[in-house]
Amino acid sequence: MELSRVVLGNRLRKTLLDVTNKIFSVQVAKYIRLAEVGKLETPKLQGKYETGQLILHRVFGYRGVVLFPWLARVYDRDLPNRREGTEDGNFNGVGKEVKGRTHTFYQVLIDQRDCPYIRAQTEAVTFLGNHESSRSLYAIPGLDYVAHEDILPYTTNEKPALQHELFDKFLSYHSDRDPPFAAQETLRAWQKKNHPWLELSDVHKETTENIRVTVIPFYMGCRESQTTSVYWWRYCIRLENLGDLSVQLRERHWRIFSLSGTLETVRGRGVVGQEPVLSKTLPAFQYSSHVSLQAPSGHMWGTFRMEREDGYAFDCRIPPFSLESKADEPTTPNANT
Repeated sequence: MELSRVVLGNRLRKTLLDVTNKIFSVQVAKYIRLAEVGKLETPKLQGKYETGQLILHRVFGYRGVVLFPWLARVYDRDLPNRREGTEDGNFNGVGKEVKGRTHTFYQVLIDQRDCPYIRAQTEAVTFLGNHESSRSLYAIPGLDYVAHEDILPYTTNEKPALQHELFDKFLSYHSDRDPPFAAQETLRAWQKKNHPWLELSDVHKETTENIRVTVIPFYMGCRESQTTSVYWWRYCIRLENLGDLSVQLRERHWRIFSLSGTLETVRGRGVVGQEPVLSKTLPAFQYSSHVSLQAPSGHMWGTFRMEREDGYAFDCRIPPFSLESKADEPTTPNANT
């Protein structure tokens, strides 16, 4: 089937992806024209997508390309996998045993033409500069982690197939391959060099009142001075409304426990300066943030205060997740290969 893209004159209002009927459509309040970008392929139920596969994100609708896969442990608190007798209330449920199930995620490049219209931060991959202070963070734009079930594969004859400054550095075109884009040595070297801070290992999920929260934590490294050591993590959070009524995020409430024995409480309006609305047509929002501890490990958990369109307010649980450090690499992460 032909796949169409909206060239926007104003903000993207509504995105609808009907995977069951293999229909991709974009609806906007005001638009200039529709332009064909390619043909949708059948999503894979088994196996993995290869490096160079062009994709559409099932939820956020952006175009991207697969760089390489990650095998992660997914801890889903909605599944009936808790042991009896583990409801102990410590750390708001951190003590509950939830069995992790392995699942494939992908590192992808996002088409820069789509970045302004995505309800997700497109600078989710960050790292520490080796020669800077512990507060210096750097970001690589247009990188994301995508679960296997959120990928819609497609092909295109567009030139270029994808717009991102790293696309031609990482991938080369081969007309006899499927997909036709293959990894260059620069991509393999970049993956190997930056593996410690790119690695996705654990994913945590929990649903409250039809609002699913997914958290992916990443260890970023340690900064040492003569008196202290500061350990840094970033965490990516996706909120998705699985119900019919619109819900708005009003407040956040975090509890941060450090192995050093400290317990910090953080409250505030919204997230990253926004109070996003999760509706039937725009159900998801994704953002990233950072946390530092003066200990090599700890835990985080909390709630989002949500307000439904009918006036009902409730606390949406953020699944507890561990902050675990790893052995630091001596090399400096390299954003530009």
